[in-house]
Amino acid sequence: MKVSIFFGGTNDVAGQVQAVVDAEADGFDGIWFGQIFGPDAMTVLAMAGQKTSRIEMGTSVVPTYPRHPVVMAQQALSVQAATNGRFNLGIGLSHAPVVQGMWGIPYERPAVHMREYLSVLLPLIRQGSASFSGEFFKVSQALQRPAGLEPLPVLIAALAPVMLRMAGEMTDGTITWMAGRKALETHIVPRITKAAAGAGRPAPRIVVGLPVAVADDAGTARERAARSFQIYGTLPNYQRVLNIEGAAGPAEVAVVGTEADVEQQLRALAAAGATDYLAGMFPVGDDPAASLARTRACLQGLVGKI
Repeated sequence: MKVSIFFGGTNDVAGQVQAVVDAEADGFDGIWFGQIFGPDAMTVLAMAGQKTSRIEMGTSVVPTYPRHPVVMAQQALSVQAATNGRFNLGIGLSHAPVVQGMWGIPYERPAVHMREYLSVLLPLIRQGSASFSGEFFKVSQALQRPAGLEPLPVLIAALAPVMLRMAGEMTDGTITWMAGRKALETHIVPRITKAAAGAGRPAPRIVVGLPVAVADDAGTARERAARSFQIYGTLPNYQRVLNIEGAAGPAEVAVVGTEADVEQQLRALAAAGATDYLAGMFPVGDDPAASLARTRACLQGLVGKI
């Protein structure tokens, strides 16, 4: 299982680029950026591609609703060229409070929207042209793709059965957040793997993001996680997967404890089918910098060993 950083630090562009440089220097397999309210993640990764040579990069995830699939394809192919084939495009539907409440875009029939979105995006990325007519998108378009480009992996955020089936049938895998070991083992991995096999596609990549903190007192760490990640327990998409886990809230799926405890929990995720772990590090205690440094050092020591 690959061990990567799930970036959630500074909103300064230069600082974000430096975070990629630092993650490569520290030996991590990759670094993935969310697209929330800060800088454009793909622009940052294109810039970081010019300053790094090995580390894998990804988005986890870019929302689909505000970006037309043609624009998404153009930008993603540009980032793939700028990073010399080290980019993974992760996209997702986001959530109704954001799409509808903040952006004023109707959050209607999201699974249909995603299938149509992929029906335009994937041919543009894979073949350089798309011809599609559906309920949400009507596109006839060809792109000038950069020559000699490595295939660009596309993954979607998928937790519900319909979305997991779509991920397996159409894309290179899924990116999850707040999905623990039980949810992976009993819900996510079987569904996406079966769908990929049925479509004649390779085994899917299953990229698992979870909060993590190395701490001697796991109870204190979970209390901090409960406060820091409370919002995710209120969103329906995450509530469903937490219910499958049997977890009362995000704190119960956080990876916490001593170095040995964290290693054991990450090995359990790998055994459940995770191909990648995205470490959402959070601080515990009175010295946040020391706490984050301890967690980062633990994760560094696990790269290539799980």
